[in-house]
Amino acid sequence: MREIDTGTGQLACRVEDRVAVLTLNRPEARNALTPEMKRALARWIPELGADPNVGALLLTGAGRGFCSGGDTKRMAEDGRLPSPEERKRALRWEHGIPAALHRLEKPTIAALPGAAAGAGLALALACDLRIAAESAFVTTAYVKLALSGDYGGSWFLTRLVGTARARELYFTGDRVDARACERLGLVNRVVPDAELEKEALAWAKRIAAGPPIALRSMKDELNRALVEPLESLLDLEADRMVEGAQTEDYLEAVAAFAEKRAPAFKGR
Repeated sequence: MREIDTGTGQLACRVEDRVAVLTLNRPEARNALTPEMKRALARWIPELGADPNVGALLLTGAGRGFCSGGDTKRMAEDGRLPSPEERKRALRWEHGIPAALHRLEKPTIAALPGAAAGAGLALALACDLRIAAESAFVTTAYVKLALSGDYGGSWFLTRLVGTARARELYFTGDRVDARACERLGLVNRVVPDAELEKEALAWAKRIAAGPPIALRSMKDELNRALVEPLESLLDLEADRMVEGAQTEDYLEAVAAFAEKRAPAFKGR
């Protein structure tokens, strides 16, 4: 296991068996986002994505929450509110964080030990997969603050649950418990609270052990499927399948299948 100094105690990071575990570390504030945390996420998500020793990224929160969104209490204590233009510039920069999770060439998983609200929910939705503790819940929350939403939540949520459900969750700001999230397709798995860390890490390790080139192509194709026509995807899939069959990983997979053993992929 390799510990990484992120430059702030508000974001912990370690790499374990090719899984980069990023932990939002403000449990006393349900991991509400601060400028320091945002800067660390903006730096380390791309860096870990470019690390050849990382096969998957697992994003979680310390304590009993995933992320409660922006720290409105701290912003109020900081004094002068930024001007509208300053806030727009800041938000456009911050929006690079969910975009980086979505575009990362490696699989990303969010593990929710508790509440995911507002921008925190959007960060979870920006990941490829989600696993939640039984006591976890999500809420868009914005309507309760007379705000419309940020961090791409409307885009991610609409694609995950459809237009009608996404609008309901935005217009009402209702809390959705973990089991309901699973039924809606907001999370892939729900596990007992005490087993979340173990189950999430095991799932991430399994994915991280997969063939890097194929996983990179899969994620790109699945992302493109959200916005491109079928014909474009068919052409891309044909190209990628032929290219994939030329890799050492493909030969290793075929050999491992014949020898009835687990393959050892190298990303070549």
